[in-house]
Amino acid sequence: MIDYIKGAVTELTPTGVVLETAGVGYYLNITLTTYSALNGREDAQLFVYEAIREDAHLLFGFMNRAERQLFLLLISVSGIGANTARVIMSSYSASEIQQMIAGGDVVSLNAIKGIGTKTAQRIIVDLKDKILKTGIAEESGLKGTMHDPKTNSVREETLAALAMLGFAAAASQKVVDKIMAENPTMKVEQVIKQALKML
Repeated sequence: MIDYIKGAVTELTPTGVVLETAGVGYYLNITLTTYSALNGREDAQLFVYEAIREDAHLLFGFMNRAERQLFLLLISVSGIGANTARVIMSSYSASEIQQMIAGGDVVSLNAIKGIGTKTAQRIIVDLKDKILKTGIAEESGLKGTMHDPKTNSVREETLAALAMLGFAAAASQKVVDKIMAENPTMKVEQVIKQALKML
């Protein structure tokens, strides 16, 4: 079991990062929160969850142990896979998700793409006590510095990220164009978060 990987950030997209250490580049799937935190950084240490399946060996990276713990709790719920957990954690911050679960907020969880009412209720029933017991700490210092890229670049990165998360290109383009027409100065992670609520 890999606990964490520390190394140089050689590639970064809204859904993944390559960390190079000892001449080996590790590709880690990440959430938007982690993407924001890594922006502009040359090196990083990410806590790792390994998903070993018959057809793939995937690594997921998190800024701190609390985020990884929340991810592990989410995938422990029946019907929530690693990709769905990543969409949930890209839609809201770890502390917001914790508050939703602790407060039994079915409506907000239900607003996340792919989370129906029954799944939202199951998340709350399964995790409410665990969240209150573990008291997952609010993440700190996750507001990364970002250079304002051109609108085109933001649109392309957003669409690429949504495609990686499994959304259809046509629907994504329509939603992203609508968001960017209304808010042309939004950053990539903001556009993705908004799109996740509309798709």
